[in-house]
Amino acid sequence: MTEELKKKAKELGFHTIVARWAEYCNQPWLPSLLQEEESERAQRSMDRRIKEARLGQFKPMSEFDWKWPRKIDRELIDELFSLQFLDGASNVVLVGPNGNGKSMIAQNLGFQALIAGHSVRFTKASELLDELSVADGAYARRRCLKKYSTVGLLIVDEVGYLSYDNRYADLLYEVITARYQNRSTIVTTNRPFQEWGAVFPNAACVVTLVDRLVHQAEIVSIDAESYRQKEAMEKAAEKDKMRKAKKAAKAADADKKEVTKDD
Repeated sequence: MTEELKKKAKELGFHTIVARWAEYCNQPWLPSLLQEEESERAQRSMDRRIKEARLGQFKPMSEFDWKWPRKIDRELIDELFSLQFLDGASNVVLVGPNGNGKSMIAQNLGFQALIAGHSVRFTKASELLDELSVADGAYARRRCLKKYSTVGLLIVDEVGYLSYDNRYADLLYEVITARYQNRSTIVTTNRPFQEWGAVFPNAACVVTLVDRLVHQAEIVSIDAESYRQKEAMEKAAEKDKMRKAKKAAKAADADKKEVTKDD
């Protein structure tokens, strides 16, 4: 136990305590001090990684309506949350129409990776490509590219929602190539891969880009109507129900007052 405490004190940088170990090693407060410092540093690390991840607000998977999609592989998605794909630097591609929970799943995977100690970065495809495109000079471009190529898990959301010229296709290709077989990337897209040529018209690198992205990747296809439209319709129906209830209550109150007046 004493050697374990000394090792932990070294790791935490308590140099004075280590240098005067014979004096401090039997102090009753030492184990709790080291434990509290270790816990505090772990929490600060977690807070920093959460801030840098930029996951934004998202619903937990416990609120995902598995009965809503016409097609979804729940077993595969559950398997992804074991994070084994990170061990093999495999990618994950979530494909399906707008508003069916792709981003929600990706954000939850990112948060699970954070809890497991990985660094994570979530970005919209448009934000990623705009940031790279405006990087002024070769050094700034390399520094920006390094930021996205070295993070443990990169999540690129909404590829296919906008169209880009060849220059942007080359930038995304650089990011995917830099991460290829080194680190995992999660991509959400509303376009099947055969339509990516329309996302990056006339870009020569599209075929190779897709090939490297899907090599040893888990492809999750989701077929569902928009959750957002579903929730909007449900909220509208609830509001209409409340309005009718209030109207009925007012009518009943008016009738009651009329009966009292007649009496």
